[in-house]
Amino acid sequence: MFEYLNIMIVNPKLVSELRNETGAGVVECKNALDEANGDIAKAIEILRKKGEIKAAKKSAERTTKEGLIHAYVHANGKVGAMIEMSCETDFVARNEEFQALIHDVAMQVAATNPLYVKPEDVPEEVVAKEKQMYLEELQGQEKPPMVVEKILAGKLEKYFEDVCLLNQPFVKDEDITIGELINQKIAKIGEKIEVKKFVRFQI
Repeated sequence: MFEYLNIMIVNPKLVSELRNETGAGVVECKNALDEANGDIAKAIEILRKKGEIKAAKKSAERTTKEGLIHAYVHANGKVGAMIEMSCETDFVARNEEFQALIHDVAMQVAATNPLYVKPEDVPEEVVAKEKQMYLEELQGQEKPPMVVEKILAGKLEKYFEDVCLLNQPFVKDEDITIGELINQKIAKIGEKIEVKKFVRFQI
């Protein structure tokens, strides 16, 4: 009945250890540990292959003072999005790869209608309300606490995937998330890149 029962619950200490070792983000570390079944060494290799480590190191303690505002309008003229994406230099802002990236991300916003940039942007009260709703769904099912925790973790992960831009599968390649796509570009271009804000319009 519950499709999330097989999701591995990663020990937060392992996530913290991997973050200290690589400088990668919480979500990236958790996903790598999931894929590696909790093996730190394998998780580091996974992050390295995805370019997350290089991206994290390039992002650390850097500021993004340049960037672009880009608008995307779907062919039917009824859906569009505007996005602000920042980088470190005007040189990169004028780079074709950066411009292609911001176009793809704006198209993602138009297609999927996210509500937030990242999970950290979701208000605590909204997360608490989601958890309460899931717990109410489980009432009377007499499941062990560990199973309930797994179900809650899975449902919250799916919720963030639905509403947070960086957690969403990329519409052009669902094997990677928007966050991973951006980190790949950071590793390739060599500058910190951030999605600052976005707005979506629909008729």
